[in-house]
Amino acid sequence: MGPLMIPCWPRFRSIVTAAGLLLINAMRPASALDMPSPFVQEVLVKSILVSLNDAVAANNFTVFHAKISKPFRDQFPPDKLKTIFKDLVDKHAVFDAVVAKPIVLDEDAKVDDKGVLRLKGHFDTTPKQVKYQLGFIPSDGAWKLSGISIDIE
Repeated sequence: MGPLMIPCWPRFRSIVTAAGLLLINAMRPASALDMPSPFVQEVLVKSILVSLNDAVAANNFTVFHAKISKPFRDQFPPDKLKTIFKDLVDKHAVFDAVVAKPIVLDEDAKVDDKGVLRLKGHFDTTPKQVKYQLGFIPSDGAWKLSGISIDIE
């Protein structure tokens, strides 16, 4: 029986180690998220900009509102977002072409001392270039939009 137990020990240790890592991750503060990979950063940027594009095109910010962080949602209901982005709506801004373009970083991504993921860059779109500055915070277990500045020039 002794030789049968020896191969089980390493397997048991890896299970205990995995369980220990899960426990450690479960004990992390809910607000702590790791720096997302460049791919995830690109998904965050493009998905929020396409959502904003759709909101501008429909002049309806309800879905966009649902995708932002809880503090941002609490501070800016859909009607207030409509007012904030009125200029884009009035100009019939269309910037969904960003999905097909690579991101050009103007600054390296960083998480600042307040825990805000800062992403700043642009897309080489024509005839106008789309520039963005986005802030994301941990909300509902994921990085969610907490601040946005978009410039189409």
